[in-house]
Amino acid sequence: MSDQEQSEIRLEFAKLKQEHADFDAAIAAMIATSCDPLQIQRMKKKKLMLKDRLAKLEDRMIPDIIA
Repeated sequence: MSDQEQSEIRLEFAKLKQEHADFDAAIAAMIATSCDPLQIQRMKKKKLMLKDRLAKLEDRMIPDIIA
């Protein structure tokens, strides 16, 4: 993988990590204000999808090591 590809992956990873943290804060605020449980569940689902994308990007960043 080239340095530019690695850099792009790291940039996207950082962006998604921030978005994940934003969802976490939004969910906490929604829970604190007794928001609609369905909306909270939808936000949690979106947060989980972000977590899955983060895991895939992390796998691409870490090189395979043959033992």
